[in-house]
Amino acid sequence: MNLPAALFTPSWPAELELAYARHGERTTPVQRRHVGPLRVQKHLYAEGPEVCQHIIVHPPGGIAGGDTLDISAHAGERSWVQLTSPGAAKWYCAAGVARQDLRLNVEAGATLEWLPQETIIYAGAQAELHTQIELHGDARLFYWDIVALGRPAADERFSSGHFQAALDVRRDGKLLWHERQRVSGGDGLLDSPIGLNGQPVFATLLVSGEVDSELLERCRELQIDGVRGDLSQLAGLLIARCLASEALKARAWLIALWHLLRPALLGREAVPPRIWST
Repeated sequence: MNLPAALFTPSWPAELELAYARHGERTTPVQRRHVGPLRVQKHLYAEGPEVCQHIIVHPPGGIAGGDTLDISAHAGERSWVQLTSPGAAKWYCAAGVARQDLRLNVEAGATLEWLPQETIIYAGAQAELHTQIELHGDARLFYWDIVALGRPAADERFSSGHFQAALDVRRDGKLLWHERQRVSGGDGLLDSPIGLNGQPVFATLLVSGEVDSELLERCRELQIDGVRGDLSQLAGLLIARCLASEALKARAWLIALWHLLRPALLGREAVPPRIWST
């Protein structure tokens, strides 16, 4: 039987909805709903029962034109949630837009760490990422993202397509951070000294709270070959940025900052997820 072509679509929508609660000394998942190719693996407690770690998996291994990823996570009062990924997210060359919507909601007394591995935007991809983070009361956040434009190891420059991102962070409804980015393939911004200065990778770190001048200076003194980064302390929010020659080097810089900042701002030593070493 010949079915109408309109019944077929190359897009692949995916949704993942997570929620966590604190029960005694333990953070436990209380909701885990998925549609399409998004999953979390078994929750882990590498640091003990207080910190629940989930690894978000996208089995197709890449995002193509028309695909949509819708991810939400809610950390209930006094819970501690750490979310990461098993590898790079790859956004492929495509004729249409692919989109990711991320919503993080952190209740009073809770902590949420969003620590994915890098996002690789292939030349010709049309990638649009939108992130909304809502903090309540004294909720704590440790968030980073790493973006690699093109694939330098394959001699591929980001010569076509576009990368677009929106990021908003609010506490009790008040806007703390509002950011919009758009980089088009072949744009002069890629090589401009007031843009990416020829570096294919850039990364951002946002941490709730404030650090003293001594710790801020220690963070600024971190040296990773191939990375140029700096930090700014705003009211209630610490911002770190870097440009890098490779995604692995940008990630090494972020992890080094995590080792310094996590004990000071979250009260726990940094314990890298085992998945980062596989």
